Amino acid sequence: MSGNRLDVALLAAGHARSRSHARRIIEEGRARVNGRTAVKASTPVADGALLEVVDVPDGIEFASRAAHKLAGALEALALDPAGRLCLDAGASTGGFTDVLLRRGAAAVIAVDIGNEQLAEHVRRDPRVTVRDGTSVRDLTPELLGTTVDLVVADLSFISLRTVVPALAGIVRADGELLLMVKPQFEVGRAALPRSGVVSSAADRTAAVCGVAAAAAQAGLLTQAVGPSELPGQDGNREYFLHLRPCGATSALDAQACDMIESAVRGDGPRRRRDQHTTEED
Repeated sequence: MSGNRLDVALLAAGHARSRSHARRIIEEGRARVNGRTAVKASTPVADGALLEVVDVPDGIEFASRAAHKLAGALEALALDPAGRLCLDAGASTGGFTDVLLRRGAAAVIAVDIGNEQLAEHVRRDPRVTVRDGTSVRDLTPELLGTTVDLVVADLSFISLRTVVPALAGIVRADGELLLMVKPQFEVGRAALPRSGVVSSAADRTAAVCGVAAAAAQAGLLTQAVGPSELPGQDGNREYFLHLRPCGATSALDAQACDMIESAVRGDGPRRRRDQHTTEED
């Protein structure tokens, strides 16, 4: 035996960007040692063992686990970023930006309050404009120098309700938004269990409805709702809201509430019933 743990061996072999990335690969069941799946980071790896990572999109690992969430939501809710100017709010290491680029986005503005977090292969893509050290709350067309076709958001430790007005202000009249709602950051500290997991379906529904209601007040209509294919922090269930500008502020309507309740129940993605779309069974 070499004495190397599997996570260390994956990093040394160039299959992972960091030990934490290696552990994520292992947890997702994508690591192979001599052709067999290995599910523990501490698994010892013998000298000369064949190490592989499977299910690598386009031959390059996504910039983060969150990328898989957005990829699933784009498929489930039938959104196509190809050819569009996009903004990634809360870009962090660039998982969402990575997906948008691979789906053919014309350009992506990656916004984050932090600095220099983007994965290198994302940062060096000429289609990416990096706006580090920028609060999503402060976004305006003047600050960006443009409005955008598609906004995606993955924010932590902040309620989406506080940033929806800013996001509504930077999307074009015919544009779209796809926001990932994390109930653990929407219910408030008093309502969050010590485990950090929002286990109550009623609380999760209220969390998503709260964001959708804030969006309605900002002139955005809920077009569709879908659960994330992967759980979030500590196993929290998360949800995607697909929104469009509607030209007027309003209260949250009954159909949006029904879509949210259905998604939280686990019925899968739901779309608004109107002359353009039909609700999926």
